[in-house]
Order: sequence, then structure tokens, then C-alpha cells
Amino acid sequence: MNVLHTGCPIDNRLSSPVRSLVRLSAYLTLTVALLPIQAIAVLTGTRLSKITPILYHRLCAKIFGFQIRTHGCASLARPTLFVSNHVSYMDITVLGSLLDASFIAKAEVSKWPLFGLLGKLDRTVFVQRRSPRAAEQRDEISGRLSDGDSLILFPEGTSADGLHVLPFKSALFSVAEHRGPSEPLALQPVSISYSHLDGIPLSRNLLPHFAWYGEMTMVPHLFTFVGFGVVTIDVTFHEPALSHEFQSRKRMAEYCHQIVSAGASRSSHAKRLQG
Repeated sequence: MNVLHTGCPIDNRLSSPVRSLVRLSAYLTLTVALLPIQAIAVLTGTRLSKITPILYHRLCAKIFGFQIRTHGCASLARPTLFVSNHVSYMDITVLGSLLDASFIAKAEVSKWPLFGLLGKLDRTVFVQRRSPRAAEQRDEISGRLSDGDSLILFPEGTSADGLHVLPFKSALFSVAEHRGPSEPLALQPVSISYSHLDGIPLSRNLLPHFAWYGEMTMVPHLFTFVGFGVVTIDVTFHEPALSHEFQSRKRMAEYCHQIVSAGASRSSHAKRLQG
């Protein structure tokens, strides 16, 4: 019986420390090489500041052995608010390699070593929840959208276990709530599913080595994650809607949650059938 379906402990047959070291070395080399280029592009406001992050994430996806399969088409409308479930920190690389869009992230991420700097250079919008600056932050996001910048939102507010999609926080949809037909804003639900390892459907026992949630510590989780072989990640772009079609941000959140959850469930069901 294959080790992926037995629940056997992770060992070098699946996650190789040597592979982890090689990939992390390549990742750090790439990052150090592109950081100054992106910093200059951001400071000078050139088009390169939007192109470099996409190239960077695509190269990172290759380094980490990701096989990203897309279903449906990403919205080309400007601006678009992409609304996705959140499974892992690697979702940033996955969606960043596919979309010309910046992320909305919790403020704590801005203080993470390296990742915080990368987020700032990727023009990430950092928000503090339940903050006295909530109105100011909402205006910043609205300004970015009014400038035609597309954004990526993880409305669960945290990453989940890859098996379930947590409820969406309706407060995070406030930036889309009062935009009328004269300021059209496309909302596109997106479902992410980590589905296969080396072509074999991921079992429930193995999924926690890809999803990052709860009290997991990032460094050991990351070291195990990047030591695996080829990881297949399914990204489904659902039909976009327009924000002014909804009566409230609560209805937006409910609609997007329903669509994203159904897409993630279909992917999980297909994976079980293949297994």
C-alpha cells in the first residue's frame, strides 16, 4: 500500500531534508537578487513594480515544485476584488503567480522577517482588525481600487485546515459595500485546494503538512513542506459578480463563502474519487 494512504510518519521517502535545503537556498538566492530591483521599481513608480512580483512568484512556484492547475478564467476587469479561501502561506506564491493584483493582509505579517519586507514591496495593504484606524484603512483600500488596482482578500481572517472553509468576515467587505454602478467593482470568488503529491491524491493524514493553521510553528512546517516532491494545487476562478448587485456586505460575504466552499468541496470530492 502506498505510504500516502497509510498515515505512516513523514520520512525521507516523502519530505527530503536535502531537497528542502536546495530549494530554500535557491529561493533565498532569487529573493536577494530581485529585492533591489523591485525596491527601485516601487520607488520610481514604473510598470516594472507590477511585473516583477508576478515573475518572482512564478519562479518561486517552480523552485518549490508546484504544479498549479487553473479552472475557469481570472477576471480581467479593473478593479477586481479576488475573494479566496486561505490554506497556507504558500497561497501567496500560488495566487501571486497568476494575478496582477496585490494582497490585503493582517498587520502582523508586516513585521515578519523577510515576508513582511516582501509584502511591502509587493504593495500589500496591511490592515489591523478592530483598530481605531479602521476607517483610514478602508479609505486606503478604496483608494487603491479607485486607482484601478485589483486586490486579493482572504476573508476567513486566518488560514484553515484545507478541509473546511471558515466563515467569511463580512466587515472585510466594507470597501465594496457602497460602490454603485458608476464605480463598478468586480467580485471574483476563488477556490484553492492542495490536491496531489507526485500525482497521488493527498490523504487527510498528509494534508496538515501543507495547510498551516492553529498553533503550528512556521519554520519547521516550511522546512517539511518544501522537502516534498511535486505538489499539485488546483485554483478555481468562479464567475465574477458586481458588488452593487448585493444589498449589503453581509450578502456579499455569504455569496462568496457559498461559491468558494462549493468549489473547494468539489475539488476534495474529486480527489477522494481518484484516491
